[in-house]
Amino acid sequence: MAKDYSQKHGLNYDEVFTPVARLETIGLIIITVVQHRWRIYQMDIKPVIPNGFLEKRVFIEQSVGYEVKGHEKKVFKLNKTLNGLKQAPRAWYSRIDDYT
Repeated sequence: MAKDYSQKHGLNYDEVFTPVARLETIGLIIITVVQHRWRIYQMDIKPVIPNGFLEKRVFIEQSVGYEVKGHEKKVFKLNKTLNGLKQAPRAWYSRIDDYT
């Protein structure tokens, strides 16, 4: 988990993005499903957040208790997003948007 409270707007990220469906859209989908007697399945998207690719370089400090001995002051460069990053939802959405 990244320390998102330490990120600063304009320095670490430019925009924040949260994909949210409107209640009217969900209602329309449920009505369509009922009319056609289709099945509804629910899925959780939380595990896919770490699969987004970052457009900018992001470095994080080592977490307390997980420091590499002898290298406590070094930081990690992220290749993919991490839960807690302000950029994570947008990076994830950009990745699935490439498939459509």
